[in-house]
Amino acid sequence: MVTFGEAYVKVLENAMDYGTEYCNLLDSRGRVLAEDIHADRDYPPYNRSTRDGIAIAFDEYANGRRSFEIEAVLPAGVPTHRLSLRSNCVEIMTGAVVPFETDTVVMYEHLNIENGIANILKPVERGQNIHPKGSDATKGSQLIESGHRITPAEIGILAGVGCDQVQVQRNPKIAVISTGNEVIPIDQLPMHHQIRRSNAPTFVAAMAQFGIKPLSFHLPDDKDLMRQKLDYLLQEMDVLLMSGGVSKGKFDYLPQIFSELGVETIFHRVRQRPGKPFLFGAHRRYNCLIFCYPGNPVSGFVTHYTYFNAWMYRSLGLSAPEIRSKLKRGIKGIPGLTQLVPVKELTNETELWVEPVPMNGSGDYISLTRADGFVIIDEANGDHKAGQVVPYIRTR
Repeated sequence: MVTFGEAYVKVLENAMDYGTEYCNLLDSRGRVLAEDIHADRDYPPYNRSTRDGIAIAFDEYANGRRSFEIEAVLPAGVPTHRLSLRSNCVEIMTGAVVPFETDTVVMYEHLNIENGIANILKPVERGQNIHPKGSDATKGSQLIESGHRITPAEIGILAGVGCDQVQVQRNPKIAVISTGNEVIPIDQLPMHHQIRRSNAPTFVAAMAQFGIKPLSFHLPDDKDLMRQKLDYLLQEMDVLLMSGGVSKGKFDYLPQIFSELGVETIFHRVRQRPGKPFLFGAHRRYNCLIFCYPGNPVSGFVTHYTYFNAWMYRSLGLSAPEIRSKLKRGIKGIPGLTQLVPVKELTNETELWVEPVPMNGSGDYISLTRADGFVIIDEANGDHKAGQVVPYIRTR
C-alpha cells in the first residue's frame, strides 16, 4: 500500500503525449490547441459602425453644422458608399463599413430626421461609435497560443479566421468498463438484488470537459470472459478506466487477470478514504494504462477527479487548477489515511469557504448531488480546525 502522495506522483510520472490530430471546429471545445493561431487580416477589417445612426465628417460638425442631408443608407454586408459632399451624411447600420470621407457616427437616439435631413440634438465627439480597423488585431498577429484550452470564446476566434478544422492535442482512446453481476443496464427494471449501471455514465460524463468521448462496456464477474475482453482492449485502447473488481472479495478478479495479461501493477491500494482499493497499472508492450477504481460510487468519483484529471492535465501539457478553500467546520483527521471529503461551497462569503455534506458512506452517490467538490485532508496534519486552508478539487 502506498501513501496518497506517492500514488499521486506515480500517476503523474506516467503522463503520456499522444501527439496531435485535426478535429472539426464544433467538436473542439475542451481540447488543447496544438498550433498558434494568427490573424488572417486586420480585425476589424474596416472601420466598423457600432451604432445605428448617421456617419458624418466631424470637421463639418466642428465648424458649426448641425443638419446633414442624407444621401444613402448603408446596411451591414455591402460595400461602403462614397459621399458626394462632405456636408452630407449617410444613414448607417451597426456593423456596416464607415464611408472613407466620414469619421464619426451619431446614433439615432441623438437625432431628429425630417424630410431627408438629419438634425443632431446632442454633443458629438470625433470618432465616436466607430470600431477602428485593426484595433483588435493586425494581420499576422498571434491571436491564440498553442497549448491553450479551447472554450466557446476561442471557438469564436477560430471561426472568425476560417479554421473549420483545428489542430489539437490528441486525446487518448479510452474504454470505461464497469464490472459486477449485480449491475444491469440503466433502461432495465432492477430486481431486489440488482442495481443499475451508474458509475460508468458518471465517468463518461466527467471526461466531456476534455472533449473525450470514451467507449463504454460492462463485464460480468466471469473470469474467462473478463480475460478475453480485457486482452483485446489492452491492445486497442490507450487507457482502461474500470469500476469495481479490485477489492479483496472472492469475485474481485481484476488484479489476478491483469497480472496474467502482463500488466505491471504500479500500485494497488492507497492510504486514503474513500478509494483505498484503487489500482493503477500499465501494459508496457501495448502502451496502455489502467485506472481501476473501487465500485462504491463516491470512492470512484473522488478517485477519478483526483488522479485521472491530474494525469490528463499533465498529458495535455496543462497545469491542473490549484484551488484552496477554508473549512467552515473542523474535520477530524484519521491517522494513516488521507481523506477526500465531499463538500459544498458556501454563498455570501468573500472567500471560498466549504463545509462537508451529510453522507451515508462511500456508497451514497445521491449525496454527490449536494457537493460542489471535495477537500483533501492530509493524514500528516491531524485534526483540521474550522478556518484551516485545505486543497479543494471542484467537480461542478
